[in-house]
Amino acid sequence: MPVHEDPFGLPPLPADAAPDCGAQVAPAPGRAAQSNPTGRYEPMIRAAAHDGWDIEETMPPLRTQVSHERPRSVITYNRSPDLPFDRSINPYRGCEHGCIYCFARPTHAYLGLSPGLDFETQLIARPEAPQVLARELSARSYRCAPIAIGTNTDPYQPIEQTEGVMRACLEVLRAAKHPVAIVTKGTLIERDIDILSDMAREGLCRVGISVTTLDRHIARKMEPRVPPPARRLQVIKRLSEAGIPVRIMTSPVVPGLTDHEIEALLAAGKEAGADAASWIMLRLPLEVAPLFEEWLSAAFPDRAARVMSHVRAMHGGDTYRSDWHKRMRGEGPYADVIAGRFKLAARKLGLDAPQPKLRCDLFVPPASDAARKKKPPAQEAQADRQLSLF
Repeated sequence: MPVHEDPFGLPPLPADAAPDCGAQVAPAPGRAAQSNPTGRYEPMIRAAAHDGWDIEETMPPLRTQVSHERPRSVITYNRSPDLPFDRSINPYRGCEHGCIYCFARPTHAYLGLSPGLDFETQLIARPEAPQVLARELSARSYRCAPIAIGTNTDPYQPIEQTEGVMRACLEVLRAAKHPVAIVTKGTLIERDIDILSDMAREGLCRVGISVTTLDRHIARKMEPRVPPPARRLQVIKRLSEAGIPVRIMTSPVVPGLTDHEIEALLAAGKEAGADAASWIMLRLPLEVAPLFEEWLSAAFPDRAARVMSHVRAMHGGDTYRSDWHKRMRGEGPYADVIAGRFKLAARKLGLDAPQPKLRCDLFVPPASDAARKKKPPAQEAQADRQLSLF
């Protein structure tokens, strides 16, 4: 095996260990990722090397750092046949919730950051998103259709409490009577019940609350900074009581780890007030696969082989395939069994009824920048009278 030579004669580092650059000496407390691998677009990497001393250094606690971005646009469009929406907004890049299975982790590589610990700690807020959103909605070419928020990173992750980008975006959407569908695990959504209930009365919003397991011990390891499952069920209850349509999302189903809970999850969601349910199978694109396997071996070593065996069986021997109509659910006998169980449980609980479409006919475009800058007629008349004095 080729090795990197060390000029100081220290133990050599195998070449195949290079992708684990920035690995922690010990797992970071409160974080799911076990390491910080270099992004796939980086021309250079750093690798951890033993310094020759027997004393293991204690790594300092990782702190969340937030930077700001000034986007030119905030509405992202897609043509995926797997998605029930064609546009979305993400107020933040990266997510402090730190779910180890998050399929959005690889997007951090576009920023020159790691999909590992960087994704959980190096966050980017978009404070000007509400103004940019209003500008995009006011464009003459814009055609109204439901906007999804939270499909990539959670809009109600902890930093929303201080940044407030999500609430400001909702205020723009409410003023424009624009339909929105929200996905979150965060309890901070309760803060915005006033806005969401107003929109719900006009058929302008739906919310999906993701609950992956009822076992708080599994949840704490898998989603270290997400509110516990019981608390998320309380959120469903509060939203439902406020008249806001809410569904329970068992996303993702982790084979061999949480798959036995499907029926119990749906029953708990129904009892809390959910009126619909949906699910997605575990997805491990790009860097997510090695990060997940590394975490799985550390958190549940006795189940790791079984979990990954199911994953590969659903993707033709690979950890992931991005084929349309297959990437969300997988294929094969195991995937069929999970789909059948979910369908049966949802039907028994009445969570499979078609949901009314969000309304687009009420949309009122925000005033354009030009209109906002134009003086009101009263001000123009006053200006004319002042000029006449000269």
